Parts: sequence; structure tokens; C-alpha cells
Amino acid sequence: MEILLGDFNVKVGRENIFKPTIGNEGLHQDNNGNGVIIVNFATSKNLVVKSTMFPHRNIHKYTWTSPDGKTHNQIDHILIDRRWHLGVLDV
Repeated sequence: MEILLGDFNVKVGRENIFKPTIGNEGLHQDNNGNGVIIVNFATSKNLVVKSTMFPHRNIHKYTWTSPDGKTHNQIDHILIDRRWHLGVLDV
């Protein structure tokens, strides 16, 4: 099983074209430049971004808050093997 998690400092959006890899539950509407890179990496390695696939209230989605407390971002993500995501892992 492949699991990759970390502080990637990327904003993963909810673009329809990436939905099989990122789902529809991310905090942000659009990917930033690094978000596109991580989504392309995940797709090329047969991974999915699980941290943007589960429904949560927005207050539980963000992983970074600015020092003034006004800006929130979801920039830490978990990528897992697509086969685990589908529940059909071949052992």
C-alpha cells in the first residue's frame, strides 16, 4: 500500500476535470499552481488525494491559519493508492 502525506503547501480545488483524483470536498474552489502539480503527480502514480474526498464542515477542513486568524487554507494532504480508495486491493 502506498501512502504519501505531508505539508505540501498546495491548494487542491474542486475542478470537474480532476474529480476522480481529488473528489469534490476540498476547501478551495480552484487549484493553485502547485495544486495542479500534486494532482498530476497523484494521477501519474495511480494515487488519489483522500484529504479532499470526505465531507466535513469547512472549519474542519483547513490545516493552516494566518497569524491574524482571517485566512484559512487546506494545504496538508494525504495521498493513497487508488486501489485502496476503491476497496479492491489485490494482495
